[in-house]
Amino acid sequence: MKPDLALLPLFFALLASHTVSSAEDWPQFRGVNGSGVATGTNPIPSEFSFESKVLWKAKLGDGIGSSVIVDGRVFNTAFVDEKNFVIYCHDAVTGKELWKRLLPAGELPRITPPNSHASSTAAADRERVYAYFSTLGIIAFDSKSGDEVWRHELPKAAYLMDWGTGASPVIFEDRVFFVQDDDLNPFVICLDAKTGSQRWKTARSEMLAGYSLPVICEAGGRKDLVVAGSGKLIGYDPDTGAERWTCRSILRTIMTSPVVQDDLIYIAVQSYGDSTRTLKFALLEWLDTNQDGKLAREEMPKEFLERFDTSDKNSDKLIDETEIDTAFQHPNNQAAGGNTIQAVRGGGTGDVTKTHVVWNIDNKSPSNLASPLVYHNRLHVVKSGGVSSCFSATDGKAIWERTRLKNFGDYYASPIAADGKILIAGRNGFVLVLDDKDELNILARNDMGEEILATPSVADGRLYIRTREHVFCISSEAK
Repeated sequence: MKPDLALLPLFFALLASHTVSSAEDWPQFRGVNGSGVATGTNPIPSEFSFESKVLWKAKLGDGIGSSVIVDGRVFNTAFVDEKNFVIYCHDAVTGKELWKRLLPAGELPRITPPNSHASSTAAADRERVYAYFSTLGIIAFDSKSGDEVWRHELPKAAYLMDWGTGASPVIFEDRVFFVQDDDLNPFVICLDAKTGSQRWKTARSEMLAGYSLPVICEAGGRKDLVVAGSGKLIGYDPDTGAERWTCRSILRTIMTSPVVQDDLIYIAVQSYGDSTRTLKFALLEWLDTNQDGKLAREEMPKEFLERFDTSDKNSDKLIDETEIDTAFQHPNNQAAGGNTIQAVRGGGTGDVTKTHVVWNIDNKSPSNLASPLVYHNRLHVVKSGGVSSCFSATDGKAIWERTRLKNFGDYYASPIAADGKILIAGRNGFVLVLDDKDELNILARNDMGEEILATPSVADGRLYIRTREHVFCISSEAK
């Protein structure tokens, strides 16, 4: 049979479109390796809103996880009807709903607003999408059909201050990695992406609750799985989970994630309290309901009663001044609060604190929530109040510091970069677009009309903004 020559242009256009989407996938939280940087060069609009440049919009339900985009499909999670988790798959161009799966949540954990029961961002490859739900564990779905492929249950996370879950899975090669840094039994786990079987699991007993995303750093011909946690960066062997190196240079509570450029790992952290403040003050403020300066057994969440009893050395059913410092924070890792921005070189062995910290500045610019962005050798941070700072990625010298974005409010989403622009989403629903220059230049302030806690995503010149209830696809293709 001879080919229909009239159809050849359409065939090649479809082939080119597929090739472009392959290069511009956004497969996990903050894209490839959690960098926050779009891999393609397609232009994105600077000016848009909830009613302008909207290629499509879909109602999802409550959620603060980001969109992930792979092979022309967009995946989002939500929590609906106060009882069900949902994962959605939409066509990236048209917004057509391709499939959705409803999952009964069961008995839900306590959370503190503005967290959501659908707080985790999924991760996807060409075959499957992987989603974490607090009561169900990690579930893999066939990315085309939505059929459940496997389910791996995990211990229920427990938080002394009821923050709730917020960790997300990541994919590297044929593996799924997940870090659950809670206040009870923190760990990092590696699952086989095809079967969901456990390859390894490594305890992180010195960690407190945190939400840092694992990243891959290649240095000296070796790839390390790097995880930030209380007081330290740790590099693990991604094949075995064995600890390769430790850098004891960061702070107590880690909610931001590192980013990697070449063999450097950048992290920016604000951990409440100063260098002399211990965890006990936060615990007493949160849990000491009668404000007598002690923690009584009846004031403790039931998940922590065994830990309480172990820490109650004199068995008086109170944790007092002499017991509280090490009751819930590991005695070998009494990291404190403060502010830091630093660059650490990967590829070390053992304790690299004195050998691999390239630069480290005590600076009040970082957020305790929004992760840093490294783009064209500039490190960007944003914090609540609408305050932006920018530093040289080479030596940490300030380019601009603590400058108002003229959009006051909270910032939970992390900055991202695409098409020579920096995008910063505020909780109040405004997305700021900054020019990628050595001076702060705000190109636009764009009103999406709904609260935003999720970090935006980019693929093929389309910007996907997950608001509290919807997902918007923003594109110059829109009429």
